[in-house]
Amino acid sequence: MNRGVEIASSVADEVESVITGQVSAGVAVRMAVLYEVLGGSHG
Repeated sequence: MNRGVEIASSVADEVESVITGQVSAGVAVRMAVLYEVLGGSHG
C-alpha cells in the first residue's frame, strides 16, 4: 500500500479500516497462485 499515493494515511490508519488485512490476504493469495503456477507440489 502506498500511503499518500494510492490511499491517504488518515484513511489507512482509521480504527475501522480493513485495508491492512486485505493487503496481507492479497499477498498470501498471490503467493499461493504463484506456487501453483510454478509447479507446486507434484504429489
